[in-house]
Amino acid sequence: MSKYKAISYTRLSYTNEKDNESNSISNQKALIRDFVKRHSDIEIVSEKVDDGYTGVLFDRPAFQEMMEDIRAEKVNCIIVKDLSRFGRDYIQTGKYLRQILPSLGVRFIAINDNIDTLKENCTGLDVSLKTIINDAYSQDISKKIRSVLEQKRKEGLYVASFTPYGYQKSKENKNQLVVDEQTAPIIKDIFKMKLDGMSAAKIADILNEKGVLSPVMYKKQNGYAYAKGGYAATENAKWSAKAVLRILKNEIYTGTMVQGKKTTYNYKLKNIIQKPKEEWIYVKNTHEAIISKQEFDLVQSILLLDTKTAPHKESVYLFSGLLICADCGNRMTRKSVTYKDKKYFYYYCPTGKKGCTSSHMIKEDNLIACVLESVKKHISSVISLEKLLNNIEKERMNQKIAQKYGNEIVQKEQVAEELKTFQSSLYENYIKGILPKQDYRMLKEEYTTKLETVKKEISALNEKLEKELWHNRKEWIEHFKKFSNITELDRNAVIQLIQSVKIFEKKQIEITFRYQSEYEETIKMFHSQKEVI
Repeated sequence: MSKYKAISYTRLSYTNEKDNESNSISNQKALIRDFVKRHSDIEIVSEKVDDGYTGVLFDRPAFQEMMEDIRAEKVNCIIVKDLSRFGRDYIQTGKYLRQILPSLGVRFIAINDNIDTLKENCTGLDVSLKTIINDAYSQDISKKIRSVLEQKRKEGLYVASFTPYGYQKSKENKNQLVVDEQTAPIIKDIFKMKLDGMSAAKIADILNEKGVLSPVMYKKQNGYAYAKGGYAATENAKWSAKAVLRILKNEIYTGTMVQGKKTTYNYKLKNIIQKPKEEWIYVKNTHEAIISKQEFDLVQSILLLDTKTAPHKESVYLFSGLLICADCGNRMTRKSVTYKDKKYFYYYCPTGKKGCTSSHMIKEDNLIACVLESVKKHISSVISLEKLLNNIEKERMNQKIAQKYGNEIVQKEQVAEELKTFQSSLYENYIKGILPKQDYRMLKEEYTTKLETVKKEISALNEKLEKELWHNRKEWIEHFKKFSNITELDRNAVIQLIQSVKIFEKKQIEITFRYQSEYEETIKMFHSQKEVI
């Protein structure tokens, strides 16, 4: 009769296919079974597997199940391939071997390390050295993995475990995102509904009414990997305002890879830290966009507006969040006045007597008529401007724009090269003993900061150059041309065409249109080109 009822414990830090048992796990099991065949006093009564879990932490699910079985006296022996499979943290592993397992009367066997608590003392120097080596190995591996992942992020390769809703990992390249044709239309619908003035909660309600599966339920039903715990643990999880907002704020839908938002303190502490936005890694055009950058930016500006859904309606008011008091800068408020059983609507400054010179009250019907007329005139002006620009040779125009920024970019690049040369000479002087270590570090940090600043300036100039080239200038013009046949205002048109409307005394208004700076810059450029011609 077997004296020891044993648990076969196997572990692997990472596997590409978490739903399938890895080859390494199979090999570990085979080694343990072969060992037990040669020891008649041991019987395997249970197998516990942690596939895809680090050995640094001990909150692994199968490990915790094993400890529960031990405390319930179902087993009295643990068998592992080697000590590193049990754990890689020096302090915790030592605590289990020296205190916890002996106090529970558990025999511990690590086959390849020749450790058996029945035959030898686990407090020996050799065991301590092995746990220290395993710990150091984890630290070294952690640094290397972090470095590799950081480089991959900078190259625009997708390194996260779970794909964002709307995308899948390419079958040919797991670091490449491809559009999920089933869910991409839903992403487009969500953005369209937001542009039409719907709140995130209303969008979620509509999706639920239509029976559209929420992101987590879609992944569950199709067998895709998804983050466990939290909301994902909810049975039949529905769409929520939070889920909608997460999609609306995710720049990845524009074809830009945004990664490195979170990190951990070190390889032992797995508490998530949110990194500052300036430390996030952005790489443009890494995958196919579902939403245009123009549409995405427009939605972000809408989200910044302080708007509320109109009572008993599905969308916000026509001018909600856009009307500004010209005197105090506060948002205007809509109110209704009933006169002879008829309702009239007005906008006014709520600050009023508390600090503003006047309520700046304006009737909604008059405001709509005035804004509509201004919108028509502005669109007509944009179309006329395009016709004038078409008469100017585009190549010549682009050359002048390139020349405008080119000289400055070249100068900045020369400064960058000089700073790199200074950095190299610093190191050489330090190695030769000419420059003290403290001075070397101080100067190196100074030159590095200057170099980063110059690189950012070069990047900004290149963006300005690209923005002003003819083919990009056409984009915002086309944006206005889409509304060339406008006959009435709706929320979608107002949001897409207008940045803000200032209300002055005597019912005067000042409209700032979207792409206002591009419009003004194009007029300036036209006049300068006209002078040259």
